[in-house]
Amino acid sequence: MQLTRSTTQFHLLLATLWLLLTTSLPTAAAPDCQPGAATHIWITPQQPQPGEPLELIAVATDAGIDQILVTDPGGEQRPLRSNAGDGPPWSRHATLFRPSSGIYRFEVLRNGDRVACAEVEIGGNAPPPRGEWDVATEAFYSVWIAHLFAAPPEQALSFESLAPVLRDPERNLLFNFLGANEDRRLPAEPDCADLAYFLRSYFAWKLQLPVAYRACNRGSRTAPPRCEAPSIDRRFVNAPAPVSSFRELSRRLMDTVHSGSGRTALNADATDFYPVALARENLWPGTLYADPYGHTLMLVQWVPPRAGASGLLLAVDAQPDNSVTRKRFWEGTFLFAPSASSGPGFKVFRPLVTTANGELRQLSNQALDGSNGLPAFATEQAALTPDAFYARMEQLINPDGITPTLAYAATLAALQEQLETRIASVETGERYVRTHPGTVIAMPSGAAIFETIGAWEDYATPSRDMRLLIAMKVLENLPERIRSYPELYQLRGQAPDTAAAQIVQLHAQQLDENAITYTRSDGSTWRLTLRELYARRAGLEIGYNPNDCVERRWGAGADSDDLATCERRAPPEQRAKMEDYRSWFHNTTRPPR
Repeated sequence: MQLTRSTTQFHLLLATLWLLLTTSLPTAAAPDCQPGAATHIWITPQQPQPGEPLELIAVATDAGIDQILVTDPGGEQRPLRSNAGDGPPWSRHATLFRPSSGIYRFEVLRNGDRVACAEVEIGGNAPPPRGEWDVATEAFYSVWIAHLFAAPPEQALSFESLAPVLRDPERNLLFNFLGANEDRRLPAEPDCADLAYFLRSYFAWKLQLPVAYRACNRGSRTAPPRCEAPSIDRRFVNAPAPVSSFRELSRRLMDTVHSGSGRTALNADATDFYPVALARENLWPGTLYADPYGHTLMLVQWVPPRAGASGLLLAVDAQPDNSVTRKRFWEGTFLFAPSASSGPGFKVFRPLVTTANGELRQLSNQALDGSNGLPAFATEQAALTPDAFYARMEQLINPDGITPTLAYAATLAALQEQLETRIASVETGERYVRTHPGTVIAMPSGAAIFETIGAWEDYATPSRDMRLLIAMKVLENLPERIRSYPELYQLRGQAPDTAAAQIVQLHAQQLDENAITYTRSDGSTWRLTLRELYARRAGLEIGYNPNDCVERRWGAGADSDDLATCERRAPPEQRAKMEDYRSWFHNTTRPPR
């Protein structure tokens, strides 16, 4: 059949229109440009604009990432300068400065092969976020947490609250993600128990995810806390939510959750967190650690062993005064003990999934078998003694072991870190007393000294001091640990007894070479060596009361020279209570709840 000229022109016009339509689709990736099975590309802000920086975060759950390539709208391809994050999960973070309008293609490479691809239209309408708490989203959450608290491992990292962390665009990959200046005046002052929930809900707000949380009781001496059915909040789903919506949910969360939320029994189903096996692939940044007494920390970074330095596992916690501090894993910070009143250990958020009929629910323990790519439910921590727990964690942190000398140096550094943190806490209490002359802070009775509210919670330091006394024991007992667990150390042919004896000598030397300095009541400074602090342990056992002068809080006794500037004492009835409770601190064992 012969086509007329007009018919041919009509077909050419149709073909041209089809080509224009298919090449101008703003966000649909080409068939050859798709996410990988274990690698996903995330962008921020949600709606990238011409001339404004575009942040690109590639996250993988199977292995490291080598490179990111970008192809601009003109077809020119080049590698992007990027920073790698160790894993799992592994990541690469890059910034595209001053992009122009049009579609950019990003390709993620490993060993020269493409493992993920995405196309992003600058100035167009970006697709909504994934909207599911799947493995890719959980991996991005982990990378986001790690980036919030990234810093060289030797750097002390502390903030007056979470607010300056979230308001720092260098730290917060989701800063102004919604493009509404939503982080400018965002209140962010969670305490210990609220921190994990606050960060989780903030992430959900930005990525349009649902949030689940439960009301729980605080348990008893013989039973861990129990929780009610979950509240599942969908206010962020399907459309960007204003900052007022996040404020409302965060207030509700902080009014509901508490220290018992993380201390639930390890085998309980009705919980927000579930326990996992102690394996590196399970303990991502963002993992919660709940100790038997109610304190919680959140993992933020694994630091591999380096020449002349121990590996580290770093975490952050929040205090009643809302300060947020990064700390290393060790026995003086991560308390572990079997307890009838709690289920301590490492736990992760229970997955929130959409069922086939569209219902949102948290997965049960039975369903958490690892088949969904997330850590499987496991209760192995329940069977571990404290010594076995710490030995297992040491193997994860230093898989090839470290020398006894290096182990001592790492433990000494951790103790010094603990002391420096306590200096700040005690000084905070001193400032409060100076600005409230004549005020006597009420002291609760019994185990409530560790978990009350109000000024005592803000300025007393019983929990911190218990940890400090434990830390001092850990350093002192390192030689015995070498004898008991020689497999954790690189002894290089030495007998464990010989290596332990060398650490005893090293400890005797370091007691005089290491010291702290605190500010006395009259504003003068006073230096205390570690040897003096060890000699003052009896005073430190009752040094947590902010109604006492700072000198007594640092263990000064009647024969101590620095006591001369002491200006106040706790009331007699409070001193009597502290003597009654001294055995808890002397034995470094908290009482039953």
